[in-house]
Amino acid sequence: MAALIEARGLCKRYGATAALDNTSFSIEAGRIVGLIGPNGAGKTTALKAILGLTPFEGGLSVLGRDPRRERHELMQDVCFIADVAVLPRWIKVQQVLDMADGVHPKFNKGKAQQFLSRTDIPMTAKVKTLSKGMVTQLHLALVMAIDARLLVLDEPTIGLDIIYRKEFYSSLLNDYFDEERTILVTTHQVEEIQNVLTDLLFINRGRIVLDCSMDEVAERYTEVLVGPEKIEQARALGPIYEQDTFGRKVLLFEAVGRAELEQLGEARRPSISDLFVAKVKGGRA
Repeated sequence: MAALIEARGLCKRYGATAALDNTSFSIEAGRIVGLIGPNGAGKTTALKAILGLTPFEGGLSVLGRDPRRERHELMQDVCFIADVAVLPRWIKVQQVLDMADGVHPKFNKGKAQQFLSRTDIPMTAKVKTLSKGMVTQLHLALVMAIDARLLVLDEPTIGLDIIYRKEFYSSLLNDYFDEERTILVTTHQVEEIQNVLTDLLFINRGRIVLDCSMDEVAERYTEVLVGPEKIEQARALGPIYEQDTFGRKVLLFEAVGRAELEQLGEARRPSISDLFVAKVKGGRA
């Protein structure tokens, strides 16, 4: 099966800084992929390359198209929400829908109106009177009303309270996502989306340091809470990360049998944030 996004040896420099450094990855259709990395790791540059918003070196195919040469055709099947997405403050909600209906051939105004009817957003309200959460809901209504195959989200819920964040991802799962559509999301709020994601991409200093499914994470990685009496025995098994927690050690292992690790202490599946720190930072904290 051909990948929806296929990146091979992407390179992008800003002066002496390599934002993308021979970066390669692939994303299949019908997946929800978290692109996770620290500030300045190359996340936004990778998204800009996928969306045809920046020049780059290397090979990149998105929906079978080259974003550098076929961006107009590509954007017929791609939607994008960013944390800096803005609408004119003077425009009314109904006018936003009318405008989208007039410029995008795949926009379904009735579907957008149906989604907004479940919110507290009046159709006659101006954007400047809406809260940040309401503006995000309006952006989401526009996106979900377009029959796109790929949705790209760059920190879509930053600055929102927990209720709006949960409603945002719930709407994505229940009203947008299906086996034919793919979602690529970057966020620093990884704990909130770890039960939503199907796949992980960790990026650091322009390079992919982890590329696997959530099922593979459960199979390959185990976190163990170890008491002082067994710490040296645990270290002999080669943990990839170690940190102190209330007088005990938490060690993270890759490709070590769970039965063997359970003899050392409490074994559990690591959170995305713990796995991320281990892969990006490594060693002992």
